Amino acid sequence: MPINITMPALSPTMEEGNLAKWLVKEGDQVKSGDVIAEIETDKATMEVEAVDEGTVAKIVVPAGTEAVKVNALIAILAAEGEDVAAAASSGGGAPAQAEASKAEPAKAEAAPAPKAAEPAQQASTPVADAKPAPSTPAPVADGKRVFSSPLARRLAKEAGIDLSSVAGSGPHGRVVKADIEKAVASGGTKSAAASAEAGAAAPAAPAKGQSDDAVLKLFEQGSYELLPHDGMRKTIASRLTESSQTVPSYFVSMDCEIDTLLKLRGEINASAPVKKTEKGEVPAFKLSVNDFIIKAMALALRDVPMANASWTSTARVMHKHADVGVAVAIADGLITPIVRKAETKTLSAISNEVKDLAKRARDKKLKPEEYQGGTTSVSNLGMFGVSNFTSIINLPQASIVSIGAGVEKPVVRNGKIEVGTVMTATFAFDHRVIDGALGAELASAFKRYIENPMAMLV
Repeated sequence: MPINITMPALSPTMEEGNLAKWLVKEGDQVKSGDVIAEIETDKATMEVEAVDEGTVAKIVVPAGTEAVKVNALIAILAAEGEDVAAAASSGGGAPAQAEASKAEPAKAEAAPAPKAAEPAQQASTPVADAKPAPSTPAPVADGKRVFSSPLARRLAKEAGIDLSSVAGSGPHGRVVKADIEKAVASGGTKSAAASAEAGAAAPAAPAKGQSDDAVLKLFEQGSYELLPHDGMRKTIASRLTESSQTVPSYFVSMDCEIDTLLKLRGEINASAPVKKTEKGEVPAFKLSVNDFIIKAMALALRDVPMANASWTSTARVMHKHADVGVAVAIADGLITPIVRKAETKTLSAISNEVKDLAKRARDKKLKPEEYQGGTTSVSNLGMFGVSNFTSIINLPQASIVSIGAGVEKPVVRNGKIEVGTVMTATFAFDHRVIDGALGAELASAFKRYIENPMAMLV
């Protein structure tokens, strides 16, 4: 029977993507694992690989098509030994049913959908989103093997679902993504972390306000041009609207003296070892003030573990490590790549990692796992001369720190007025997770590390 290849979900929050390029053409033979297309999401370009073997019978969505919905049919694969022309003409019914079932999630939760309305097989899976799959399918009690897609195996592992207990709806009984989702909905257990991701993926409520026509009528005809929203701008708007509408946030500010930090930074950079490159000899690292800020925030979360948490409707997700997101401005947008386990890394390691993440962010080459999740974020506008500001919390995180410029001000030291360099750090906290006293404790811990930076080196 024909195998439907559908638009994959490259991340938990993805709803649509652009089909940038096909790497195969009709009539080509493909094997499991072959890269067949490139998909552009709001913030990255990802390669997609085939799960099944066969012949490309029909390319339904041409290269360059924008805003293709997740689970929409993009190509048809003829299985081994199947007539290609017959497959091209007979495939394509299931994805429409999948869209219909997707449009009524409440009904699907209340009662199992009939077999004809089950979502279509996810016949392709993203390279960057898939975890390494076992070389052979998982065995079951009677010695037979469970055939499943790599994405289904990953989802089953995350949800604690036994693959041998799931009935497959894909070709030849293969267990696919839709089968795992159905198993979870019908009583499968889900971890707190998975619940947090599900909560983060929920779409934001539509923003209230004037209609587009009402807004445009306020301006003289011909006095403006329209710049259509791209995927990134839509995602930023949706995520920040969701956060501002759902998170009861409050703000705490701390003035931090950074003269000692600036002196230590200069000494460390001056003593950096030299490495040979194509451009000649260059320092192995060059620390920025932001590298110290990332490290200080990570160590503060380590010292105040109750603040290193995320909110779900049933439990707080207590994180074991400080995964610090770093706001990076890119062309007409913003992305927050994450330094994982930042409390365990040296300043030089953090510095080099942030430079690499920022470069790939601007090239839209980040993988979803490199910018999704995280336990806190740092947003620094000091380089623009901004003295202080507040930021919107990036769900599912419960905190973010906004860093202003270091400004020379009068400070009192040992009873004397002196000139010192002062930086204002403004924290936003999710009050559902971090109460006022706990937020103040975290901010104080951050200030201690900034004003005593040698503590970050031991």
